[in-house]
Amino acid sequence: MRVAVDAMGGDNAPAVEVEGTVAAVREFDIPVTLVGDTERLRLELARHDAAGLDITLHHASEVVGMHDSPSDAIRKKKDSSIRVAFELAKSGEAEAVVSAGNSGATMAAGMFVLKRIAGIDRPAIAQIFPTLRGKTLVLDVGGNVDCKPIHLVQFAIMGEVYARYVMGIAHPRIGLLSNGEEESKGNDLTRETSAILREISLDYAGYVEGRDIFNGLVDVVVCDGFVGNVVLKLSEGLAEAVGKMLKEEIKKSFFSKVGYLLSRQAFNNFKKKVDYAEYGGAPLLGIDGVGMICHGGSNAKAIKNAIRFAHEYAQKGVTRRVAEKLQENYDVYMQQREPGKDLTAG
Repeated sequence: MRVAVDAMGGDNAPAVEVEGTVAAVREFDIPVTLVGDTERLRLELARHDAAGLDITLHHASEVVGMHDSPSDAIRKKKDSSIRVAFELAKSGEAEAVVSAGNSGATMAAGMFVLKRIAGIDRPAIAQIFPTLRGKTLVLDVGGNVDCKPIHLVQFAIMGEVYARYVMGIAHPRIGLLSNGEEESKGNDLTRETSAILREISLDYAGYVEGRDIFNGLVDVVVCDGFVGNVVLKLSEGLAEAVGKMLKEEIKKSFFSKVGYLLSRQAFNNFKKKVDYAEYGGAPLLGIDGVGMICHGGSNAKAIKNAIRFAHEYAQKGVTRRVAEKLQENYDVYMQQREPGKDLTAG
């Protein structure tokens, strides 16, 4: 399954996209198409030993900037590397798309070109977090800041399917992020969402708190994009601050330095667990295809792993399985979404 990479969108494009692509093709034997200014891409590829690797180039004359309006970018920049990459997926020339460009434009392009899965109103951006017991998937982390209960129910269904088939969790437990575990807590949004989640075929654990994201109490945590983005940015900032604090403390005494030398492997393992590059990017769930959104400042390692995860996502047929899960909960789901409307009509 070929992966199309938007090679022009990231902060350090196209250097890291090309380097990450070469590494992914070499290590995982995944065919990749780099989308962007082919002249620049050829020059960048020449810096690497890419002979014999299944890497093709597809020209796109425009680039969507980080400050461009997503809707304007998709309508006015029809030959942008983001949109062209999704067009390749639509035509069947690629099975997945990876982009470190403007996340709003990536989401808009996915919706505009590939459309949504039937029955899904709003796609969600999901993010994997390291925990004491393994990994937890949190969604939405920024795609939708204003949500209705049915949107959070959709997020829960998509998250459960992704956790089961891509993350390999046999029976994912679902939690709804709130300001306390008691049923009396939360707001109108969480209370109404919780009532629906108790009626559908998910292993719903009820309300969870922010700390539960990292203790591994549940496998999927659902929230609106406003709260989810705060969680994401807070977690990134905390991981960076903790790393710097540890370095400062280690420098303060000779014995701390010796202790670090003796514990260096443990520190390295910890650093690897909290390194965003290990997880590559955030899957865009809900579009009728595969999209992976990477951090704008992604390094080559992040791009490499994003290509790997996008490839696994495509192989597992998540889009089809989400549609099946919606159908499984047809009666309860449709009563909440739009009475009288056929689910298969989208």
